[in-house]
Amino acid sequence: MATTAPAPQLSALEQKLQKSKTSKTAWVGTAVFTVMLVVGLGYIITKLSKDLAAVHSASVFPYLLLGVALLIALGFEFVNGFHDTANAVATVIYTHSLEPHLAVVWSGIWNFIGVLTSSGAVAFSIVALLPVELILKVSKGSGFAMVFALLVAAILWNLATWWRGLPASSSHTMIGSILGVGIMNQIMQGRSGTSGVDWEQVTKVFKALLFSPLIGFAMAALIFGLFKLLLKDERLFKAPEGEEPPPFHIRALLILTCTGVSFFHGSNDGQKGMGLIMLILVGTVPTAYALNHTVDRGSVQTFAAVSTQVAGALHNYEEPSAVVGDSGQELERFVSSHQYQPETMLATEQMVIAIRNEAVSYGSLGNVPQDMQANVRNQMYLTSEAFRLMAKSGPKMNAADAAVIANYKGFLDKSTRFIPTWVKVAVALALGLGTMVGWKRIVITVGEKIGKTHLTYAQGAAAEITAMITIGLADGYGLPVSTTHVLSSGVAGTMAANRSGLQLSTIRDIAMAWVFTLPAAALLSAGLFWAFNAIAK
Repeated sequence: MATTAPAPQLSALEQKLQKSKTSKTAWVGTAVFTVMLVVGLGYIITKLSKDLAAVHSASVFPYLLLGVALLIALGFEFVNGFHDTANAVATVIYTHSLEPHLAVVWSGIWNFIGVLTSSGAVAFSIVALLPVELILKVSKGSGFAMVFALLVAAILWNLATWWRGLPASSSHTMIGSILGVGIMNQIMQGRSGTSGVDWEQVTKVFKALLFSPLIGFAMAALIFGLFKLLLKDERLFKAPEGEEPPPFHIRALLILTCTGVSFFHGSNDGQKGMGLIMLILVGTVPTAYALNHTVDRGSVQTFAAVSTQVAGALHNYEEPSAVVGDSGQELERFVSSHQYQPETMLATEQMVIAIRNEAVSYGSLGNVPQDMQANVRNQMYLTSEAFRLMAKSGPKMNAADAAVIANYKGFLDKSTRFIPTWVKVAVALALGLGTMVGWKRIVITVGEKIGKTHLTYAQGAAAEITAMITIGLADGYGLPVSTTHVLSSGVAGTMAANRSGLQLSTIRDIAMAWVFTLPAAALLSAGLFWAFNAIAK
């Protein structure tokens, strides 16, 4: 007689979802996000159409290329939502503080707000890791090959780890992809294979990615220990019983921390794709996006006066013997190699004067001719990067000159490193949609597979507070960190502090994903960059 195989055991989350399928929160949450999606798409289409109205192109190719590139870039943020946004809701779901569908929508709303209020510092710290020669050629075949390789490699690896239910880091994946493109670019150029990568910037970012999980583990354990020492409510340290929500004050704390993590996740992780989207926009339609058209005639006049001050300040540090043939080539060499030479100062002064004369002649950045927008942007970008590096490797400047240069650099960055609001809305919607579609796998891992016992209220709050503080501080310093790793390590830290025991197989898998993400993403992006570059020739 044939025997029937036993049905696979459902996870605690799946059991909870089965009971809540007919609940009002399920369809209310979907309806709220649907309204946000429709309104957001309407806003994006309106703003994008208005921006593109200034573009006069006889060919439809730039628009087709723009559409494909934006879909891929937003696809990265969509898959990012599978991973990172899901972490914010795990604790409120497993402590029954919020019904799952409502938790996802609530987190999505605060992610949206976080993205909209983000500064853009993280976005451009990612761009600063890219080979400068590819950034300057972003409208050429090699520039597009770079952007597509980065994004497709990141999407493929994120999908692979999500499918396995592993909380891998989108930040880690992006850094690996950037390394792969930079090294392959230099191999293809026949040079050392490393000079195209800004290793100083990579090291700075990688340290943040390396230490944030360790900080998350230790801080969450410490906060949990403080809870035990200071809070006498025994219910905080027990697993939820049945389906009942926790007492009001505990529930309020958990919802507040979920809100904070969601907000800071949006303000930090939401920026990772923004810088690449801006490179796409500059490459496909430079007329609309190469320069910030909100910089008006009055600002340009002020800029001209400051430029004259800066040129005078730089002249004080020039060597009489310095001679420069092409100031742009000299600055590109300096930004690529980080090796200061006497000619660098003279080239910088010449470029400052050239940018000043162009800005004054056009009156405002919006009046720069269509075929000159990308060129003026490249001049500004190179000069800004030269000043950033000169502060470390150039001659020591007095405080007054350094202040004038910092003010001038701020104008350059305002002119070239801007993010339109519609881009932020698009990224926020992509993140939210990804969360709505793929949140369950990672939530189950965080909520059920890290510790051997069910998550207690205090453990959930400690892990979320840790993630909120860590991501908030990183955002303030313009550093990308992994929400996934910070929260996962925070949960592990509370389990260790409570001596609840850890599921070592899950910890091993997460650690293996952490170790292999960098080389795997680098190999993927390097191979894709080589292939795309061959096609683009």
